[in-house]
Order: sequence, then C-alpha cells, then structure tokens
Amino acid sequence: MNLCKPNANDATLSFNRSKSVVPMSGICSRCIDGCRGNCEIFRSTFRGREVIYPGPFGKVTAGADKDYPVDYSHLNIQGYALGASGLPEGVAAGPDTAVFPAVNTETEYGWDIKVKMAVPIFTGALGSTEIARSNWEHFAVGAALSGVTLVCGENVCGIDPGLELNGANKIVKSPELDRRLEVYQRYHNGYGEILVQMNVEDTRLGVAEYAIDKHGLDTIELKWGQGAKCIGGEIKVDSIDRALELKKRGYIVTPDPTSPVVQAAYKDGAIKEFERHSRLGFVSEEGFLAEVERLRKLGFKRITLKTGAYSLRELAMAIKWGARARIDLLTIDGAPGGTGMSPWRMMQEWGIPSIYLHSKAYEYCEKLTARGERVPDIAFAGGFSSEDGVFKALALGAPYVKAVCMGRALMIPGMVGKNIGKWMEKNDLPKTVSEYGSTPEEIFVNYEAIREIVGNDAVKEVPLGAIGIYSYADKIKVGLQQLMAGARCFNVRSITRKELMALTHECASVTGIPYLMNAYSEEAEAILNS
Repeated sequence: MNLCKPNANDATLSFNRSKSVVPMSGICSRCIDGCRGNCEIFRSTFRGREVIYPGPFGKVTAGADKDYPVDYSHLNIQGYALGASGLPEGVAAGPDTAVFPAVNTETEYGWDIKVKMAVPIFTGALGSTEIARSNWEHFAVGAALSGVTLVCGENVCGIDPGLELNGANKIVKSPELDRRLEVYQRYHNGYGEILVQMNVEDTRLGVAEYAIDKHGLDTIELKWGQGAKCIGGEIKVDSIDRALELKKRGYIVTPDPTSPVVQAAYKDGAIKEFERHSRLGFVSEEGFLAEVERLRKLGFKRITLKTGAYSLRELAMAIKWGARARIDLLTIDGAPGGTGMSPWRMMQEWGIPSIYLHSKAYEYCEKLTARGERVPDIAFAGGFSSEDGVFKALALGAPYVKAVCMGRALMIPGMVGKNIGKWMEKNDLPKTVSEYGSTPEEIFVNYEAIREIVGNDAVKEVPLGAIGIYSYADKIKVGLQQLMAGARCFNVRSITRKELMALTHECASVTGIPYLMNAYSEEAEAILNS
C-alpha cells in the first residue's frame, strides 16, 4: 500500500528526480551529487523552515493525501426495495409518495434552542488565513443563501490591521470581524447561523465580549484542535513591521522579528516572511466547565466545541465534558487534515484518521447513553466532499450525528465562482466553462434560483463565488435525496447504521458495521426458509 511520499509532494512544491524512491524516507534510491533538485531535502538546504508548509501561502489550500488502511470509501450504502421511514405524518408510503424529491434534508442542532439548516453540512472554521479573508464575501454569502452554518474561525480579530485595544488589552474595535459578521447576516434567511471560534489569544483579547456586546451573536465556539494539526493556528506575513505588530499583540512570531540577526537577514532578502503562531491550549474539566458557564453568563444562547484528531483520551473528554456542560454541538475532526496553512508532515502523519475516530465517538456516545446521560449533538469532519460521504457520516454516527463539517470542499466553489467572474472580465474563460456560455446567467445553473431569492436587481450584487457555493450545496442536497430515497430514509432522523455495510473485514472491525456478506443475512435466511 502506498501511504505517502515523505520527501516530495506538490503541496510543498517538491518532487523526486528518480522514479525509484525508498518508501520510508522518500529519498531517491540513487541520490546523485550534482542533482539540480527538487525534493524537500534539496529545497530545505537553502530555504530551511519554509519547506515545512504548503505553498505559496495565501494562494492555496492543501490537504493531506496519505492513504490509510481503512477510510469511508470502505463503506457502502444499502438499498432496499420495500418500506419507507421518515415520510411526513399521515403520508402512506407508496410509489407516488416515496419519491426522491420528497426527501427532507433539513437538520437541526442544539441542546435546547435549536438551529435549523437546509442541508446537513456547514463550513469548517474560516479564520485568519489569507484565503478566508480575500474570499470572505463569496464564502459568507454562499453559506447564508444555502441555509447552512458558517464558522468564522480563530484569530480574525488578532490579525486585524484596524484592531483597537483599550488599556486592559481588550478589543474596542475590530473592523474585520465587523465586516465578516455583517456580510453573512445581510443574506441570512433563517436557516443556519454564523458563529465565532475562539482560541487562547481570542479569549485573552475579549473576542466573546466584543461579539455579543456589539453584534448580539447567539453562538460562540471553543476550539481544542482540528484534523490538520495539534498546534495553534498559523499564518504568514511578508512585512517585518507587521511581524513586530503581531508580536506586540502577544502572538508567537518566528523567526523573531526583534532579533538583530533576523532583521539583518530580512534586509538582505534571505528572510522573506514570518510565521504567526497561536499558543497550545491546555484544558481541564474544571476549567472547561467554568469557561462554558462564563460564556453563558455573557448571554450566549449556544456554546459549541471543535476538537481534533487527538488521542482517544481527548475524544472521551470532549464527549463526557461536553455532556456535563450541555454544549450545543461537538464537531469531531479527524485526520488527515486540509487547511490554508498547516505543517505538511503534521497533516500527513499526525492524529487519528477520520473513520477510526468517528467510530470510537459513536461507541463512547452509546456508552454514555446507556448510562442515562444525554450527549451533545455531534458533527463529523475530516475529508468529506460529496453526498455519499455525508450520508455515510450521518449513518455511521446515527442517531448522534446531525451534520457534516466541510473544509476545503465548501471553499473551492467560492474560489471557482470568483475566478469565473475574473475570467469573464478578461474575456478569458477556459473551455471547461465557456462551453456553457459567456454570461453568469448561462454558466450558473442556479443563477435564476438566486434571483428568485434576492430579487431581480439584487442578484447583480451577489458574488459569483456565492452562487458557486449555493450550486454546490444544491448538488449535495439533490444527491443526498437520491441516496436517502434508495435507502428508504425520507428525513435525516430516519438514517440509521443499518444503512451501511463494510466492504472488508478490517473495516467491519474498526466501525462495527457488518461485513457486507453478513449484513441482513439473517433476514435473507428467514425468507429462504419460510
């Protein structure tokens, strides 16, 4: 099995010269003195720490490509020829009622005060990365029009060039956070919500207080981690003055912009960029419960938690402590990760892969439920991009999983739609797009649907990337309706683990889903013996 190439990947702009590569090290089996490159060792020789990260920063999102022994593709979805569950009350199942457009894809999450979403997907945290900032209008408007939740990620205030702090180092003004919240709320249609995520620095700066006092935000999210990495979030800046500003605000900045050696290297042109890092979070049950209570006293209606691909100990902590704190949603993000900027080797080699982590999450939820404890609503994250993945996640974690959190998959349509607009302005549409036309009305199949939502004049103000995200969400919805109808599940609540079968014995062992030659075998034998 080819798990990865540890010394070359397109994400790090590196490649092996030789076709023969040592599997463990990734070094060419014949390394020649005089080679002109361009493996990671070669690039690291003169660019050092820069090669840790995917590049070029601010222009790419990168996702790990390690091939794990078991993943969600090792599950298949059951299909049935009789029965139907989840139809509206009073509607009898039959060929005229149990049609796939009748499938209800709405879902909801929350302990007491629920949030409804039109489709059981929502965005991963779009925080301080340049990709999130420069594409925000496309992402936010698209999520709002699609009726799904948008997570505004960590460090947005901390890197805001217009940030104003008081004498206690607390936020007085953050134009960038103001912009982000306003854009989503302008198009919010009653489904989904926007919430803000906090890390250590955000908490210290008073992001929660600012978000509720100025914007009346309903939901705040605490963050323990993500599937891409177990350290704090990073960005890069190319100005030493900006690096000094961020260091003054309390961030970890490397290399140290106050060092005379670093300043000299920057002046020489050898150092071209600086990394801004967040701190590692340290959690305890007492501290976590106290923080949730503090946020509730500030006035937040809902508290959510995002955790990552940590050990099973941390998974149990998140579920158990989340239950005690009565949090409204727990998002469990598995490896491998995809992000705007995370250490590439960490994305490849760190953490518990999604299907393993999610299978254990279900097991732990079952144990707590059996003891009479109510667990929070759950969302799974970690590499999902299509309707079949959404269905499998909902089924694997049923009845606890209410939605799937998507990272790059919900960002890409925004960037594609944006670029279509740029290409049209330059009369430079690629053939993959121009075959459908040369105007937004011709190219975007959902353009008229957006016009119907916002009005004839306002549709011209909707960013094309937002229409792209709406179209992608619509594709997920319709595809999900078809899969759900095939499994005779006509609403999200009716999806169960019985709708899945494992294609290998190893997958069955990991997930607890029956091997396909055993699934429904008792029912089959009963029919044969009747």
